[in-house]
Amino acid sequence: MPEEYVKRKMSDKESAFWARYAEKLCEKRISGHNGEWHIRRAQQFVYGLNGLKLRDIDSAYFNGWLDELGRDTSLQDWQVAQAISALRILLVETVDLEWAKTYDWEGRLSACEDLDATHPTLAREASLRSISAPAERVPLTPETTKQLQRIKEVTRVRAMSIRTEQTYIEWARRFAIYCGGSFPKEPGKVRDFLEYLALVRQVAPATQAQALNALVFLYGQVLEMDLGVLGAYRRPVRKQRLPVVLSRPETEALLRELTGRNALMASLLYGAGMRLMECVRLRVKDIDFGNSYIRVVEGKGGKDRRVPLPERIVPDLQAHLKKMKQQHDADLQAGFGQVFLPEGVARKYPKAGREWIWQYVFPAARISTDPRSGVKRRHHINENGLQRAIKAAALNAGIAKRVTCHTLRHSFATHLLTGGADIRTVQELLGHADVSTTMIYTHVLDRPGLAGRSPLDML
Repeated sequence: MPEEYVKRKMSDKESAFWARYAEKLCEKRISGHNGEWHIRRAQQFVYGLNGLKLRDIDSAYFNGWLDELGRDTSLQDWQVAQAISALRILLVETVDLEWAKTYDWEGRLSACEDLDATHPTLAREASLRSISAPAERVPLTPETTKQLQRIKEVTRVRAMSIRTEQTYIEWARRFAIYCGGSFPKEPGKVRDFLEYLALVRQVAPATQAQALNALVFLYGQVLEMDLGVLGAYRRPVRKQRLPVVLSRPETEALLRELTGRNALMASLLYGAGMRLMECVRLRVKDIDFGNSYIRVVEGKGGKDRRVPLPERIVPDLQAHLKKMKQQHDADLQAGFGQVFLPEGVARKYPKAGREWIWQYVFPAARISTDPRSGVKRRHHINENGLQRAIKAAALNAGIAKRVTCHTLRHSFATHLLTGGADIRTVQELLGHADVSTTMIYTHVLDRPGLAGRSPLDML
C-alpha cells in the first residue's frame, strides 16, 4: 500500500469526508487494525482516480479497477476481499452512488476465495513424486508411504477421476493407521476395519462400501495380493432417504434472493439440472446459444451429456460472458490469460490455455499462483461462495428446509416429472447410469411425456 495515500496532507473537507467514512465503519463494527486497512484501501482507490471525481465513475471503470487489482499476485485472497469490502462501504454507504447499490458485490466477494491446494482442480496438477499427508498419532512406515504413492500412480494410469484418487488414498491411509502403520497380509484385518466403521464409527452404508472398494483396489491393483473371501461382516442399516425438493414458489423465492453471478449459477443448477462442480467448471466452449443447450464435459463417472439452456437466463449469461471476455483480453495484455487444461489437451494443444473458448464461464476474481507448479493463472470460482449464498438466500426467503446447491438439482428432476417428462428423459438429463437412481423422484408424480423446455422457463 503506497504510503502517500494515507499520509498526504488533507484539507478540512477531506478530513470530514474520511471521518464520515470512519463512522460508517464503526456502524458496521469494523474497527482496530481491520478498520485502519479499510480506510487505507478506500484511500488507495480515491487518490488513484487521476483527477476523476467519485461521482463520475461508473460500474465499467470500477470493474476495470477490480480486475487490475485481481491481477496483483502479491495480494492474498483475503486482502482483495478486504479491498472490495472497503469500497462497498465507500461507494454505497458513504458516497451513495446509484449504480453501486445494485452492483454484484456478493458475486465479487465470493469470487475472491482461492482454491485450496487439495482442491481437485489443483490436485490433478500435483506431482507424482510425493504424498502430503497430515501428521498422525500412528506414524506410517516408509514402505506404506510408497504404497500410498503407488495408488496415485495406478489411478492416473487408469484415467480414474481425481475424486476417486483422493478417496482411495484417504481410505488406504486410514486403514494403515488402524492397523498400526502398515498394510497387513491377513484379509481378516480388512473385515475388522469394515466392522469398526459400522459399529464404532457408525458410518452410512455407502461410506462402508466406499471403503471396501478402496481396499479391494489397494490389495488387487497396488499390493497385488489376493484378499480371498472376506466372509460375513456387520453392515450398517440402509435407510431410504428422500431428496429435499423445493416447490415452484419456493424456487422462485430462493432465486429472487440471489443477485449477479450467484443468481446466474443457481439458475443453471436448477434450470439445467447441473451438479455444483459441473457448473463451476463450465467452459465457454460448452455453451451453445444457437442450439439452446449446454454440454457437460467429464461429469460424474467421466460421462458427457447435454442439458437444456434456459431461455430465461440467456441475456444475463451473454452479458456476463461479454464482461468475462473483456477481463480475459486484459489478462492477455498483462501477460496472463492462461487457464488449467486437462493433461491430454494441454500436451496436444500447448497454446489452447490462452484461448477464449477454454476459459471458465465463472472465473475467480483474481490471478493466483498454483502452490505446486508455481504457474500464475485464473482458476474457476471457489464453489464455497455459492454454497454460502444459497444457504443465506433460503434463510432470507423463509424456506423451512435444508437447502443446498444439490437441492436445486433435485427440484429440476421433480419439476420435470410433474411437468410431464418421462423417466428415461430425466435420467439422460441428470446423467444417471441406471434408471433406478432416477426412480427416487417418482415419489412426487410420474406421468408420460417429453421434456422440451427447462423447468426454469416454466416458472
